[in-house]
Amino acid sequence: MVVRLNLCPFSSSVIARNQVRYAVCDAESDTQQKQFFLNELQRLLGTNEHDIATSLLMFTQGLEEFEDFLSVLDWFQWLLEQVELTEHVQLASFHPQYLFEGVAADDLSHFTNRSPYPTIHLLRQDQMSKALAHVSNPEQIYLDNIKALKKLGRQRVEAICPWGK
Repeated sequence: MVVRLNLCPFSSSVIARNQVRYAVCDAESDTQQKQFFLNELQRLLGTNEHDIATSLLMFTQGLEEFEDFLSVLDWFQWLLEQVELTEHVQLASFHPQYLFEGVAADDLSHFTNRSPYPTIHLLRQDQMSKALAHVSNPEQIYLDNIKALKKLGRQRVEAICPWGK
């Protein structure tokens, strides 16, 4: 949905250049999921950005509940802070039940971060900075995405993103 609707203006170029790593974690245990994250983080940082620009970590088991997903996401973010990698890696999160805090549960804005599986996107901070340097108002991207979803309407959005109903 993100690519199809161009919700992320930076995604199509790395996809076209085959620079996205898609990593699937079937592990259910917290320990195995954390190890998976560590392995993929090391892979991203140890690989030339022209080979792997960004990584999508998809969790097929154990994080179906949004609150469980948020707990694991918090741990991933905490780890990045502890090892002082926040200047190098940024996390974006997606989940079939994604809900922004303080936003009505039926608001279409939640669909901007909904995905078929709980997913953590590892983004290289330097690439994001370069990409955003060409955007006059980066904060507007999110607002434009919400506007685009509202223009499509609930029925069409849910047809494109049936896992997010």
